[in-house]
Amino acid sequence: MIDLEPFGLTLRLAACTTLVLLAVSLPLAAWLAFTKSKLRPMVAALVSMPLVLPPSVLGFYFLTVFSPGGAIGGFLDRFLDIRLVFTFSGLVVASVLYGLPFMVQPIQSGLASLPAHLSEASYILGKGRGTTFFKVLLPNIRPSMLTAVVLTFAHVIGEFGVVLMIGGSIPAQTRVASIAVYDAVEALNYHDADVYAGILFAASFLILFTLYWINGKKTVFVRL
Repeated sequence: MIDLEPFGLTLRLAACTTLVLLAVSLPLAAWLAFTKSKLRPMVAALVSMPLVLPPSVLGFYFLTVFSPGGAIGGFLDRFLDIRLVFTFSGLVVASVLYGLPFMVQPIQSGLASLPAHLSEASYILGKGRGTTFFKVLLPNIRPSMLTAVVLTFAHVIGEFGVVLMIGGSIPAQTRVASIAVYDAVEALNYHDADVYAGILFAASFLILFTLYWINGKKTVFVRL
């Protein structure tokens, strides 16, 4: 009998990570798209690091910094009663860090591609920066927003190295679907591994197919 609990945990992790990343990435992507600061290349490089950094490296640093024996982890544990290692909360934090470029880069590219006259016309009409950003710019990059959200969600579903290093395989807490595949293979239970892998494969394909199908439609730009 296949245990479906890892899939529920995976969806919860993907949803939480995507929501947190969306809130974090909007201002960061806007800054990267429009700033002329000399710090931009350094910040862009840091945001993109998870694309080339092995998951084990990020997991190792996370364990070092946030374990109860570390300075930050010890402080969180003793004074705030917060533990991020081998907990679901830790998986969310790690997934946010590891998934940052998948959310930031599509939004950044979309904002950078918009014509400057959109913002200028909005300001001339008396709209502030916040209103211009949320009511004018974001509606005009809906395909980029959708791409960012879907890719982030799908990426979290497929995460393995980071969640294994940080969360291990604790049932109902950190044993997500990708870890369930690994556990089944280790136990030589290839039937369960095949089922888990097949469900992940089908879900990933369906998510990406839906993304490309929707983005393949004609984009309607919001006019001022």
